[in-house]
Amino acid sequence: MSTDAVAILGFAALFLLMLLRVPVGMAMGLVGVSGFGYIVGGTPALKLVGQTAMRTVTDYTFGVIPMFLLMGAFVSHSGMSRDLFRAANGFVGHLRGGLGIATVAACGGFAAICGSSVATAATFSAVAYPEMRRFGYPQSFATGVIAAGGTLGAMLPPSTVLAVYGIITEQDIGKLFMAGIIPGLLAMTMYMITISLIGYLRPGFLPSGTQMSARETLLALKDIWAPVLLFIFVIGGLYGLPFLPRFTPTEAGGVGATGAFLIGIFTGRLDKEKVLVSLLQATRTAAAVFTVLIGALLFGYFLTVTQTPQKVTEFLTGLGLGRYGVLALIMLMYLVLGCLMDAMAMIILTVPIIFPVVSQLGFDPIWFGVIIVMTVELGLIHPPVGMNVFVIKSVVKDVSFTTIFKGVLPFVVTDIIRLIILIAFPLLATWLPQHMMAR
Repeated sequence: MSTDAVAILGFAALFLLMLLRVPVGMAMGLVGVSGFGYIVGGTPALKLVGQTAMRTVTDYTFGVIPMFLLMGAFVSHSGMSRDLFRAANGFVGHLRGGLGIATVAACGGFAAICGSSVATAATFSAVAYPEMRRFGYPQSFATGVIAAGGTLGAMLPPSTVLAVYGIITEQDIGKLFMAGIIPGLLAMTMYMITISLIGYLRPGFLPSGTQMSARETLLALKDIWAPVLLFIFVIGGLYGLPFLPRFTPTEAGGVGATGAFLIGIFTGRLDKEKVLVSLLQATRTAAAVFTVLIGALLFGYFLTVTQTPQKVTEFLTGLGLGRYGVLALIMLMYLVLGCLMDAMAMIILTVPIIFPVVSQLGFDPIWFGVIIVMTVELGLIHPPVGMNVFVIKSVVKDVSFTTIFKGVLPFVVTDIIRLIILIAFPLLATWLPQHMMAR
């Protein structure tokens, strides 16, 4: 059997296993080892399993993942999300649709110290949804805003998805984090504009909240010192601000986890039980991510011996569609995959195949990383799957999937417009990293 036929059979087996609900990491590892063993030999394939697993879990670079996951777990259980929501609500909650705008702002602030879209969506399903329903916001709008706001966790630093992309493509993770800031702020701004437009075009659809007094607003603002301090210390150290030592991404994750732990202890919000729950949550999530990583690396060796990346590059560049035509095909593929897979699995499975194509076409790898994450964000909320939608449904039991997707649709349109803007103006993603290099 030719290597092309083996590669096609491997992909078919992979998708069949995923349809049978075999975990993605296990499916990739099984197909990768089987395919590699068929072409190279059984003994080298079995040796590859042990070597790859050991090298991955002991690699210093990969340490960035569990550290930021642990930081996110401590932050989630420290109640910082409620402080951020209360502060944002103090400024805009009295406006029509103001609680929705406050939710987006709080999601952005929480994402900047959490780095996980799923955690952001789950947290604000418990924090913001009850408040919006109490003031008479429709279920569809309330859940749609939370689903869209949750996607900010994939873009704003410290983003776990951007970190994994950087590890796979050997790009500077610090530059990727810096590249995500302006697109992340653009996402927040466009979501807020979308909410304002909904309130303007449908005046009776969204209620207005009660205005807080100046004293209440200042008191709410006072409570956000912890997330602000944590963000400045971690991200500032990552980029070498003058008053802070410069951290590597892994060190920044460790400092962030320690800082979140100490803040939680000193404020009395992290007791022994919550610390244990946070450690278990971070460990389980890290184990799941590393399982997918190891499986993807094994599958990558199989792709290498079948020369699939080179052949895909030759095929796509030979279509005569031009750079942006090929990019459009890649984006379409990610939108389709978003219906089938979760964000991390998509990145780990596809980037080793797609990245050589992007490099051949001359696209900036940092910019492309942001584009990929933005497309993956869209996959988190668009029908028929949408990981964030499932997360919200698991927290808010009395709402249907149809209702959530109905509320998400305006934000899907907003995300598509934002994606077009970033493709048209790549400087939005590349200016900050370039400026950092010049400094």
